[in-house]
Amino acid sequence: MRYNYIAVEGNIGAGKTTLATRIAQKYNGKLILEQFEDNPFLAKFYEDQEKYAFPLELSFLAERYQQLKKELANQELFSDFTISDYFLNKSLIFARKTLNDDEYQLFITLFNIMNAHLPRPDILVHLFVGVKKLQHNIRNRGREYEQRIPDEYLEKIQDSYFNYLKQQPSLRILLLDINTLDFVAYPEHFQLIVETINQDYPRGITKVKLS
Repeated sequence: MRYNYIAVEGNIGAGKTTLATRIAQKYNGKLILEQFEDNPFLAKFYEDQEKYAFPLELSFLAERYQQLKKELANQELFSDFTISDYFLNKSLIFARKTLNDDEYQLFITLFNIMNAHLPRPDILVHLFVGVKKLQHNIRNRGREYEQRIPDEYLEKIQDSYFNYLKQQPSLRILLLDINTLDFVAYPEHFQLIVETINQDYPRGITKVKLS
């Protein structure tokens, strides 16, 4: 792979974990997966967002930071590159949409302290998938606490991603529209995504629609 540290991002149900896992397995990469299912606030948040948003976002931030600090500091000798299914900045993206202004300002202060100690990915691959397909993927993977996520929430998160990414000119961002692909069922779709990622891109956003 061309890049030493790849972060795969996208909305809930976009296929981040599946894609990162398959790339790591095929191309001898060190895989970092977000450990979110053990979060004690996640299911509660989907039942009462206003009450549990702040403890959820703080706990996610702490867990993500601790994992990335540990994994990125310990490079494996027999891996050719590192790929993760998230990057720390997603904490800001979700927090902006779930926290009130006072909570968000405190959250930013804590985030900046942690983020200063982590390396940035060489490329951020953002998987864009429409809400209808996201909901299809969410239903298929069958996590009970996700089954009642409304379309409006997914749209809000996607808008937050786009607004944030536009403000990151120093980050190399590949925005991949994969709405018409099924890289799980079709190996040629997976190979197309990998070949697209494995190109030389400038800093800022590069948009590519795959079909």
